[in-house]
Amino acid sequence: MPATPNDLRTVCWTLPHELSIVGKARGMVNETLISWAFQSIADDVVLVVGELLANAITHGEPLVRLSLWTGADELCVRVTDHGPEQPRHLDLGVEAVHGRGLAIVEALAHDSGVTPLPDRPGKTVWARWRLSPGASPRRASTARRPSRAADGPSPHHQPDQDRDETNSRLTLQPLESPP
Repeated sequence: MPATPNDLRTVCWTLPHELSIVGKARGMVNETLISWAFQSIADDVVLVVGELLANAITHGEPLVRLSLWTGADELCVRVTDHGPEQPRHLDLGVEAVHGRGLAIVEALAHDSGVTPLPDRPGKTVWARWRLSPGASPRRASTARRPSRAADGPSPHHQPDQDRDETNSRLTLQPLESPP
């Protein structure tokens, strides 16, 4: 792939509006991430892609487009469909078997959001992982800060450099036994 300013790399696919494509798309994303040397976050990104595509195909309308781009300091996934409905969080019971896609995306990516298409029905749902300059990407599950922003990041977006990442780390505490 030719080099671009700021090490920008991108790939985009227009996909059939069929759930059976989700597995193949996940494989294509995994191959791309490995070729870009992002093995350390590939599992999280592939899972997010599967969730976003399943939502777009199940609840959206064609055309469905999947894109990945990365620069020196971030990786972004975008899924666009042309359905008029916006994604929403569902009030789920513990027995529910569907409806947790957005929660999964928010748990795995540093930032995520929805950008309505400006000139027609549809939206782009995106997820972003911040990357340390000159270092391998870290697991998003250890340093996540959701934004739920309406405007997605652009290839020229610069994340806040002065955020205190120590407050965004997830720490699991063991449950204490009752006396």
